[in-house]
Amino acid sequence: MAENFLLHTCCAPCGIAVIDELRSEFDLSVLFFNPNIFPEEEYLKRKTEVVRVCTEWSVPMIDIDYAPEEWEACIKGLEQEPEQGKRCFTCIGMRLDRSAREAKERGFSVFGTTLTMGSRKSARVIFPIGEAAARRYGLDFYAEDWKKKGRETVARRMVKDRDIYRQNYCGCRYSVRER
Repeated sequence: MAENFLLHTCCAPCGIAVIDELRSEFDLSVLFFNPNIFPEEEYLKRKTEVVRVCTEWSVPMIDIDYAPEEWEACIKGLEQEPEQGKRCFTCIGMRLDRSAREAKERGFSVFGTTLTMGSRKSARVIFPIGEAAARRYGLDFYAEDWKKKGRETVARRMVKDRDIYRQNYCGCRYSVRER
């Protein structure tokens, strides 16, 4: 029997190739927890596309309710930080901690994230955050830089072939101003 894996997914463009690869290796479920996405209409567009991919491939999806106030409280005082600065580290930490907690509570043994597929997201930054969350909850963190091994090209093709919505900023209100 395949190991059960909870994959935090930020959006379909970052997730599609990852989901496709992992669904044949693991008993995979996808978690959509992204309270950082602004505005709510953008959040709903991204979530709709993740739902579409999961539905197409019969991959179970866990949807955590949109709670931007939770994100705002978490990054309070970091509003002026540049993208890829302390605000981003805090945001990633919040989402990966919640992902690990959900994985533990729901009986998963492994969790990971599609965040490393993002062109402005560094695996060197994300891996220690994910590994720390995994230790807190007694899980394994699947540390994979999804940009490697031609996966970015595969993902772009899959997104284009399926006419999946592709956003033009990371997600939060501050990344909008920096795009």
